[in-house]
Amino acid sequence: MIRPRRVFDALVLLGLLWLAWRVLDWAVLQAVFAPDLVACRALDHAGACWGVVAAKWRPMLFGHFPFEDQWRPALAALLLVGCTFGAAGAIAWRTHTASRSRALAGLALAGFAVSVALLRGGWAGLAPVPPEQWGGLPLTLLLAIGAWCLAWPVGIGLAYGRRAPSAMLSVPCTAVIEIVRGAPLVIWLFAAAFALPAALPTAWTPGLLPRVLLVLGVFAGAYLAEILRGGLQTVPAEQTEAARVLGLGWWGIQRRIVLPQAVRATLPPMVSHAIGLLKDTSLVMVIGLHELSGALGLAIGGDADWRPFYVEAYLFVAALYFALCVTLARLGRRLEHRLCPPTV
Repeated sequence: MIRPRRVFDALVLLGLLWLAWRVLDWAVLQAVFAPDLVACRALDHAGACWGVVAAKWRPMLFGHFPFEDQWRPALAALLLVGCTFGAAGAIAWRTHTASRSRALAGLALAGFAVSVALLRGGWAGLAPVPPEQWGGLPLTLLLAIGAWCLAWPVGIGLAYGRRAPSAMLSVPCTAVIEIVRGAPLVIWLFAAAFALPAALPTAWTPGLLPRVLLVLGVFAGAYLAEILRGGLQTVPAEQTEAARVLGLGWWGIQRRIVLPQAVRATLPPMVSHAIGLLKDTSLVMVIGLHELSGALGLAIGGDADWRPFYVEAYLFVAALYFALCVTLARLGRRLEHRLCPPTV
């Protein structure tokens, strides 16, 4: 007797095999990989036109950055990925000491600073390029890494402030967290782009990129504060009392005992939050910053010949986001296994 469950499983398997064949046929077998516009049009969308990536990869990855200087954003992106992911990977895969961790953190910050200097120019014979012309993958990485670095001091301060016994400190911190989390990120981006310049004198108004970076950092910090607050509540009070008996002050107790345990306990949600922040950087395109998604819109929307093949272009950008997110998730799992070994 044939069981209905087996029939259903067989139908699902056949459907998946048919779908996989259709995707393979469209994406590989019938595809055009050369930047040949005539061949792509002859396909009539029966196969993928990956030639749009070959023809438009520079504006997709670097936006409006001057063509002759696009080696600078390419090198900046390599530095951002190499220093940041390399430092995190070294901590995750190797035995490390506190001094080595500080050195790796310093390496990541140095890579960030050199990347900004490369993009800005104006030194060592490099032509100055205003932030309005930055775009593509380097801008996405710059916003994500810069906002994440800013979110840590903001998040730690708000987490401790909300737990403070004094209402003079806990109430304002609670209000900041709830107000920031109570509105979508797009609202705060519009406020940074349009409301803040209207409220401040022109001489006091920073550029659009610093304002957006500040908004992303505070927004991420508000969520990070709640993640850390949950981790702080998991640390037993007996450990704090024991450290106080041994003569440690409040700062020493928090730095050496409480905060490290809170971070270890909340590593999985922190990694998820970092991945979400990376994807949230795509929202800055609505206020005129052309990061990876915005640069794609410029590259495809401004060329009527290649515009019909936007699906392939978006799949290429989606693959870049997927690679970055998978790398972050992999590093997060390694950090969790390295810093939080399983207990028997």
